[in-house]
Amino acid sequence: MKTFESKRRPRAPTGGLNRRQFIRRHSAVVRMTHWINVFCLSILLLSGLQILNAHPRLYWGAYGADADQAFIAIESQKHEDGLHGFLRVGALRIETTGVMGASREGDAIIARAFPTWLTIPSYHDLGAGRNWHFLFAWLLVINGLVYLAYGFWRGHIRRDLLPNRDQLKLRHLWQELVDHARLRFAKGNEARRYNALQKITYLLVALVLLPSMVLTGLTMSPGLDAVFPFLPDLFGGRPSARTLHFITASSLVLFVVVHVLMVVLSGFWNNIRSMINGRYAIDHSGGAS
Repeated sequence: MKTFESKRRPRAPTGGLNRRQFIRRHSAVVRMTHWINVFCLSILLLSGLQILNAHPRLYWGAYGADADQAFIAIESQKHEDGLHGFLRVGALRIETTGVMGASREGDAIIARAFPTWLTIPSYHDLGAGRNWHFLFAWLLVINGLVYLAYGFWRGHIRRDLLPNRDQLKLRHLWQELVDHARLRFAKGNEARRYNALQKITYLLVALVLLPSMVLTGLTMSPGLDAVFPFLPDLFGGRPSARTLHFITASSLVLFVVVHVLMVVLSGFWNNIRSMINGRYAIDHSGGAS
């Protein structure tokens, strides 16, 4: 996540050949929590796939076991030409041999939901996967609370993430969608602030997606369910909470992929530099660089 911290907006250069201007775009706290999030989410993804490897079937409802119908399943099946892997979502079946269900290990194809290079640890160990997952889940929660506390205290969320009335107009939102589709990014003074699509997306991630992922993760703990028996009822049962946990995690991965793509296309070094030392360059001759 990012913030624009300058309380006084520097004036744009009025003349000369060099019309490039550096602004302070991200505070130290936002930069720190951003990179901690990157690290924690990476470990959570890889250890989560290790946990899912132990039972790569997701259910909807209060019951979920081998005999029950899975909503999503990663499975393998032997054929005359060898082992085949596939992803099943409802009635839809997608061949995934070599990637999911039947993974390549050396010269052999083995029955494994996710390949060894995509899990922590690489070997099959549910207990170790859970230890990694729980440790970094709590670090993510603590880091998120620090970010939210700072964001509300310093006014970052209100000032930088809440879209104004004009930005929420359908005509404005549609124009931003068209501009993004055509890879037209904000330039000059417009690059000083988030656009409406960024604000809405970051708010959904910070206030909806991440809290939902944490809450569904807590619901899968029998110990916490004993202390807070209402948790499973919020999601229609622990199996449903496990499925929603997987869906929210997948949505977060999709957000990260799109986010990184936009960072690269809109000026990779300028964006990365601003998230390292807080300095963002604006070119008043026509763009950010």
